[in-house]
Amino acid sequence: MASHRLLSVLLVCTFFSLLPSSYPSASDGSDKVELTLYYETLCPYCSYFIAYRLIRVFTDGLLPIVNLRLVPWGNAGIDPSGNFQCQHGPNECLMNTVEACAINIYPDVRKHFPFIQCIESLAYERREGEWQTCFAKASADSGLIFDCCKRNGHQLELQYADETARLNPPHAFVPWVLVNNQPLKEEYNNFLVYVCKAYKGSAVPKICGGGGSKFEANSSREVAAKTAIEVCYAAEQKNSTSFVHV
Repeated sequence: MASHRLLSVLLVCTFFSLLPSSYPSASDGSDKVELTLYYETLCPYCSYFIAYRLIRVFTDGLLPIVNLRLVPWGNAGIDPSGNFQCQHGPNECLMNTVEACAINIYPDVRKHFPFIQCIESLAYERREGEWQTCFAKASADSGLIFDCCKRNGHQLELQYADETARLNPPHAFVPWVLVNNQPLKEEYNNFLVYVCKAYKGSAVPKICGGGGSKFEANSSREVAAKTAIEVCYAAEQKNSTSFVHV
């Protein structure tokens, strides 16, 4: 875990220092690949995926060809009394709402992803109690997000719950990744390969073979090992909790 902690610190510091204020645009916005992640904040496999894999959309220059959406609901449910049931307890319900509000307050993925990636890095290290340090690290306004959680957070989560429930086929686990609305299922760790294959525009990123470079997205560092899939299953027990105000 110590090695992951060091890697997390290096990733966060590098990400925030090098994240450009703008990216070159793809030749045609209609060519962009839709990349959607359905997740829950305290599933360790979701946390790892966001912190150490999905970040490559930014670090490997894929953002100009991708519309990246995050949907923080996952395997949560709603009991007959209207209370949220979150798989990893009340803190997960809280963090789902915090991240939903970050997305709502900062619709630009370049703004909300650093905040979410910071939180998920901490969550993977079981340090989610330190999540408020991410306000400063990601230059996010704590007042705006706290106010959203109190006023609009519940409704935002209901919208994400409805969207997740409408998935066809239904999600079986999280992380649940879609490329152009097609679920990758157990292949979610190979999302870069699928994004590169799905892109039909002319502004091909280097990692996908643009500029005459070798196609890198399916390198050994990205292709998942042929081992048991690391996911949080939808059928697992949920812990009931009322909506928690922050």
